[in-house]
Amino acid sequence: MLSYNRNDARAWAREKLVGVANVVMPTMTSDFTRLNEAAVRHDVETSIRHGFTATLACSEVVITMDEYEQFVRVMVDQAAGRIITVHHAVFNSLEENIEAVKRAERAGAELVLLGYPPYFYPKSMEEVYAYTKAFCDATDMAVMLFPIPTWGFSHLDPADIPVPILRRLIDDCPNIVAIKAEGGAPLIMAPIEVHRAFHEEVVISFPIEHEFIPLSQIIPVPFCGTNYSAYFGPMLPRIFNLVQECRFDEATALYYSMDAARKAFGSVPMGGGGLLNRMLWKYQGWLQGYNGGPLRHPTARIYTREMIILRRGLEAAGLNPTTDPDEAFFVGRNPE
Repeated sequence: MLSYNRNDARAWAREKLVGVANVVMPTMTSDFTRLNEAAVRHDVETSIRHGFTATLACSEVVITMDEYEQFVRVMVDQAAGRIITVHHAVFNSLEENIEAVKRAERAGAELVLLGYPPYFYPKSMEEVYAYTKAFCDATDMAVMLFPIPTWGFSHLDPADIPVPILRRLIDDCPNIVAIKAEGGAPLIMAPIEVHRAFHEEVVISFPIEHEFIPLSQIIPVPFCGTNYSAYFGPMLPRIFNLVQECRFDEATALYYSMDAARKAFGSVPMGGGGLLNRMLWKYQGWLQGYNGGPLRHPTARIYTREMIILRRGLEAAGLNPTTDPDEAFFVGRNPE
């Protein structure tokens, strides 16, 4: 049961959405027939140990609705109130997303990251507004909006979801509590505009670490996520805490110390056609102690050249990747 209602969801978010949020991907058993619960619990515990305050239950993989509900339930049970579980609303249609968010709420998730289906191709921003409002009206859960070019809205507006539409949604949907500001990526004008317009009303997240660290030293940024920061182990939560304490010189020194890992991350093919390579993300986390292990096919792949680049980047940055051989990634740390 939610610890807040629709009308006080923003107060809840202002209190709870502080820190860095990573992503947990479901691991399947070695025969690919069911969810590997031990692996999921391992990843939640590792996220907590690394200092993350929230984690996304990734649904952008091959998983059934029943398995996804089980995935969220296991994450929430393992978290035991120590970390927020975020529902990933990127299923096939509005109707399916409404069903999924109801299941995620029953399973104990506390926040929704709202995406849009690949076959939702709006002809106007009014259609984006209508979809978003219909989703928000169908749930009592707190919702984080997510302007980003991935959804294909750039043909309508270079900010992906412009401020006037966001203004109407925030006015009309009291359970919209946050914005993950990546509109117009890789440029930062739209995120800055979103922060300027709405940071006093809802939580604004700058999820890209190389943007968050410098920008948070000049404007208040309470939340960074959800993102790929599992690759850096506990480093980004550590930097977040330094920034909150106004220890900017120390935070900046750590920013520079990560440079080799940051460049390694940026040099591998993270995704294409609007879909991230979740196997690659899983390997990045595995290097820092997360479970790794099987995802169902179809999935993007990871190759030796990419594993070498990512491992060496961490080594050069002093971020201590596992010494386990890369073939162990494909089995995982908790095989079933």
